[in-house]
Amino acid sequence: MVFNCNGRRLDLTTPQVMAILNVTPDSFSDGGRYSDLDAAKRGAEEMAAEGAAVIDIGGESTRPGAAAVSEAEELDRVLTVVEAVIDSCDLPVSIDTTKPGVMRAAVAAGAGVINDINALRTAGAVEVAAELAVPVVLMHMQGSPRTMQDAPLYRDVVADVADFFRQRLTAATAAGVLPTNIILDPGIGFGKSADHNLQLLRELEQFLQFGSPLLVGISRKSIFGTILGRALEERLPGSLAAAAIAVWLGAKLIRTHDTKATLDAVNFSAALRQQ
Repeated sequence: MVFNCNGRRLDLTTPQVMAILNVTPDSFSDGGRYSDLDAAKRGAEEMAAEGAAVIDIGGESTRPGAAAVSEAEELDRVLTVVEAVIDSCDLPVSIDTTKPGVMRAAVAAGAGVINDINALRTAGAVEVAAELAVPVVLMHMQGSPRTMQDAPLYRDVVADVADFFRQRLTAATAAGVLPTNIILDPGIGFGKSADHNLQLLRELEQFLQFGSPLLVGISRKSIFGTILGRALEERLPGSLAAAAIAVWLGAKLIRTHDTKATLDAVNFSAALRQQ
């Protein structure tokens, strides 16, 4: 549960928070907020001060229907930000990307975690991840961000996601990724209906069978609009409830837009779970 992230330490012995720093103009919640380098640096420093354990930097929006960006554009968006955050914060930095070239460049710039919504299925990605030897998040997604919410369909969403994890763990370790460097993410909101998301969260403990720490990213997602009728700016209470439940059910890392409040929910749930 303790990861070496390119020389920086991520200890998931107790649950922690991954803070989101999107340097994109079109992300669903914070698009454009950190597109300026100084704003990104200030944002990362604030996240660190509020208790984040790792900062996740992304240069391509993965919201439903988002347009793809080229590798060159993604590199242009993220590399200087990775360097600036590494210089200003004594925390591991995660690179949120599916592209092997971005993975390699970001780790060379100091990033210490690869967060891949495509679970290393892009050509060359699994080989690059094995070579770089940093922790990697393998996330489940049905379809692609452009199409994933068109008509998500499962035989049994929990069993199907478990089968996917089994397959990707086999492929990753066969390519040389260390089992101890793998974190699993069921991909709440990525090719799932509200009912699918509820079932995944309800049965989150099923995924502990793989022995890898679980990451849950549910911050501000559309499930809170569907179930609670809340607009994007009103989804913090639901996000905090979901984070606390995920930790209660065994999650070790919660990815969030709201570091301080989420850390309180995580810490309280973790303290209660230990009793």
